[in-house]
Amino acid sequence: MKLSGFFKNFCLFFLTGLLIFSLSGCNDDTANKETPLSSDNINLIFVVSADLAYHAPGDINPDTANLTGQGLHRSLLMATYLKEQLLGTKNVTGIYALEPMTHLQTENNYPDMAAIGSIQQFALLNQLTVPIKKEDDTYTSCTAYSYPINAAYGQGSVPDGVATPRKDLYCPDCQGLAFDDRQGNNLDLAMGIINGNPRGFFVFSAPWETTLALMDDINQRQGYALNIPRSYGGPNQVYVISIPPSGGTRLVTCNSNLKPSITYPELPAPVVSAPCTHVQQPYLKTSRIGGVDGAVIPDDINTRQTIYIVRHAEAHPGPENRFENGNFVGAGQWRALELPNALLGKINPNMVYSIDPSQWYTTGFLNVSYVRPSLTVLPYAIASNLPYYLVSNFLIMDDNQAQLASDFFFTGGKFSNQTVLLAWESTRIKPIINALLKSYGENILPLLPEEWPVTDYDTIWTVTLDEFGNLTVDNSLCEGIDSENLPAEAPPF
Repeated sequence: MKLSGFFKNFCLFFLTGLLIFSLSGCNDDTANKETPLSSDNINLIFVVSADLAYHAPGDINPDTANLTGQGLHRSLLMATYLKEQLLGTKNVTGIYALEPMTHLQTENNYPDMAAIGSIQQFALLNQLTVPIKKEDDTYTSCTAYSYPINAAYGQGSVPDGVATPRKDLYCPDCQGLAFDDRQGNNLDLAMGIINGNPRGFFVFSAPWETTLALMDDINQRQGYALNIPRSYGGPNQVYVISIPPSGGTRLVTCNSNLKPSITYPELPAPVVSAPCTHVQQPYLKTSRIGGVDGAVIPDDINTRQTIYIVRHAEAHPGPENRFENGNFVGAGQWRALELPNALLGKINPNMVYSIDPSQWYTTGFLNVSYVRPSLTVLPYAIASNLPYYLVSNFLIMDDNQAQLASDFFFTGGKFSNQTVLLAWESTRIKPIINALLKSYGENILPLLPEEWPVTDYDTIWTVTLDEFGNLTVDNSLCEGIDSENLPAEAPPF
């Protein structure tokens, strides 16, 4: 029955795709323009993400300023349209998304995660090959279904209260888009592509306000005299500034004619579940009770708080492959999209947190934006209609991030009476908990072993503070998703 159900779903997605593609099309100012786009041109492809000001009815939750299930489903369908129709299945050349903290919405200042979330599925339909250094100092390579999303801050674009890059080192080759481009970084990014003359497909994901301003700036700087649209055309419109080697730049407007469902998207096949065996991380529970075994409750500790800490989704295509590009791989999209179902009945948070995806680091071969933790729990926040915030006032790569994160989440009262789902980087999770445990004073009670198995994407660490500030930590819960049985490619929509 499971096999026949899979084929039923596959046929449904296939027929829906045929219908969408048969109705979609592109045109320019002079004549009908058939897709796919030419890979001989420099193609600047603009995908308009939803925000509170410009969106289709039902795509944005006005309370959280985040995508709805319908908006998420539209992004999944758009990914297939971009890859199959516009690129003709060819590989993307670069992906650039809005820096979420540059566009805070509602009185609660929710970061705009819609742009980066809307382009994630497309990123996972493309492949990247990276060099891998072996123990004998020779190199091999690894290819995965995953492409980096550039979202790092440009110089001068870091919002107030947000941590600047370490040593003020910015990342021109992993820069994203600022919502209000007062420093001209967005235009500089686009001009770098145009002047560098690399042929291919460069995809930009940002709200209409940012997209319109950037297309206008390119048009004026280059003197293209393109007929840039002045009004929002809806979420199905894709705009392409296509620059041939011989000149004759054109604006191509494409209508994807997507028709997403109004509910949270259903995966095309079941995800294999797994029990909490504690094989990779043995079960551990420890407490700090004031006055017991020398524990002293810190004066500024939070009370009545629970935080569930999860690792990001699958980062590597296999346990032996140290593939790294700041994003997760195709298998991780199955986990991320399944997370609302996997955690149903296990946890009940009232908010979701992760690290700012505009923070960047170097892999040794690539400079990348660290997007994968925030994109892992984005579907959960969408499905659960929960507020989604980003930690942005310190850097996850800081040497003292464990103490900074412990202080941020567990002291000062901000998270008292709150239940939080937090996505973080695996090797930095247990050091955060240990920093909290140490704050209860020198005693004979154990700390957590800080190693995190590279193949463990399932363990959940739960940190609970009671009404007095007494602390309990355990890893009794797990997501219950079998990593070994996740497909290597992202789910098709």
